[in-house]
Amino acid sequence: MISSLRGRVLHVDAESAIVEVGGVGFSVAVTAQVARALHVGDETLLHTNLVVREDALSLYGFAERDELDTFVLLLSVSGVGPKSALGVLSALSVSQIAEAVAAEDDAPFRRVSGIGPKTAKLIVVQLAGKLHAPAVTTAPAGGAGQAAIAGQVVAALVALGWSERVSAETVHEIAGDAEASDLASVPALLKLALAQLGPSRTERAGV
Repeated sequence: MISSLRGRVLHVDAESAIVEVGGVGFSVAVTAQVARALHVGDETLLHTNLVVREDALSLYGFAERDELDTFVLLLSVSGVGPKSALGVLSALSVSQIAEAVAAEDDAPFRRVSGIGPKTAKLIVVQLAGKLHAPAVTTAPAGGAGQAAIAGQVVAALVALGWSERVSAETVHEIAGDAEASDLASVPALLKLALAQLGPSRTERAGV
């Protein structure tokens, strides 16, 4: 089992990357967020899952261990294959997946390309009790509205290249000192988070 890869990025596109390890290039299917964060020539570490089939060996890679763990859990759901599981993680963060499952809400999964109503319902049912959302999604005072706003800001930061763990911790920290008006606004809270984190990975790379 290939559980991780550390090496130089040789190629990256919207759905995959080639990582050179010891002179060997490994093709790895990745989420949209990982693809945006990788740049040719960078050193990277990906947590991977090797899917073995009769006609192929396929690697799927993730920036964070919790993303890999969620991918494996999604594969345990009837009707969810590796491409569909990767699609879910490209469309939803780990915390958003956990929140939807906890709320028994299959709507977010139905909006993912390749996931039908029946499979979306199975994801909610079969993953019940197996996922735990970061505390940041419920920590801010002010009820469900502010919790949803915090979740959107975390998702935005992940899309910009930060890990979900760093994004969640940052939003949790600034929520404790932020004004009520900032907590009620995605743009305002995102601005505070960006100010604390500094330039995004994309900006630092000069893209």
